[in-house]
Amino acid sequence: MIELIVNKSNDTKIIAAVENGKLVEIYEENEQSQKAGNIYIGIVKDIVPGMQAAFVDIGTEKNSFIHVKDVVPQVDEKIEKRIDKKIKDVVKSGEKILIQIQKDSNEKKGARTSTHIKLTGKYVILMPNTNIVTISQKIENDKERERLLEIVKKVLPENTGAIVRTAALKKNGEEIEKDLNQLVEKWKKIKAKFDKAPNKPQLLFKSPSFLEKLILDLPENKIEKIEVNEQKEYEEIRKMLNDVNEKISLELSENIFEKYELEKQIEKTKQRKIWLNCGGFITIDQTEALVAIDVNSGKFTGKSTLEETVYKVNYEATIEIAKQLRLRDIGGIIIIDYIDMQKQENKEKIEKLLKESLKQDRAKTQVEGFTKLNLMELTRKHICSHNS
Repeated sequence: MIELIVNKSNDTKIIAAVENGKLVEIYEENEQSQKAGNIYIGIVKDIVPGMQAAFVDIGTEKNSFIHVKDVVPQVDEKIEKRIDKKIKDVVKSGEKILIQIQKDSNEKKGARTSTHIKLTGKYVILMPNTNIVTISQKIENDKERERLLEIVKKVLPENTGAIVRTAALKKNGEEIEKDLNQLVEKWKKIKAKFDKAPNKPQLLFKSPSFLEKLILDLPENKIEKIEVNEQKEYEEIRKMLNDVNEKISLELSENIFEKYELEKQIEKTKQRKIWLNCGGFITIDQTEALVAIDVNSGKFTGKSTLEETVYKVNYEATIEIAKQLRLRDIGGIIIIDYIDMQKQENKEKIEKLLKESLKQDRAKTQVEGFTKLNLMELTRKHICSHNS
């Protein structure tokens, strides 16, 4: 079972997910920390044909950036071909557009935005202005996939798509339909606001907080309780739980970090080197282009053949790597340099183990397998940069 810890201090909020006393996810939130998922009225400012992009004023310090592929209508490329268009043919300077932040701004760049809106519910992600309907890859049973598609397609309005989330697995049609209808109503309100509003940048919809996303994303009945250290925050969370109809135990507690020894665990998430139980270790190094993870045998010498020793270190490293990716919310391209294994079957076992271990992760991950240089390649989407 998972307990959520919310520690408010001045304008900063630490949100931690703890499973059996172990920290599994942690986020820091403040008023400026997250705009991804927010929906704005944007005014097109500068069109840059050479980049096939435009800069859009959404009322923030830096103008946001939008690429032509995030403006042209979404299509299912397995069924129809996407039409290539030039940016100057799809947006005009001074035009009012409805956009959502995909990736937050940083010191160098404004936010990355898209006209492809996504509204996230417990079981479904609603995608207005497209006919794409897909199902989470984590739902593997063909019969279940067909059942869920049938439920969703029956309720979806015309020219509206959806992604069926993993949480919908084995849920009855009534629950899924209710979730979907709530999202449709939310979308109608956002669209009505946009249509009536003047040509002026403004925020129309605020993305759910990290805590609300955690509650929406974690499997049902897995959250045992939420502990919070401040009265005002307690009242806000209680209201939010009522709004999303979640019956989770809520407690007001002081010194919750000391109670769970969270400060020690948080400190460990900042370390480059992580020791494994067998005596080996992994190192995690972040560059601008990718994250490199190196597996080392360290103090472990093993009691059998070299191949078996190497496999044991790689096995433990794989489980730890999956935990660390989730814990540190590592995103982008990830390269794992395992200790070389001679047997192909051992490589296949490690790849299978990595895929299985990553199923605990709420983020979208894609394991590409071993490259010709014997490096494991995978990608992972940041949890806090967009809805998962």
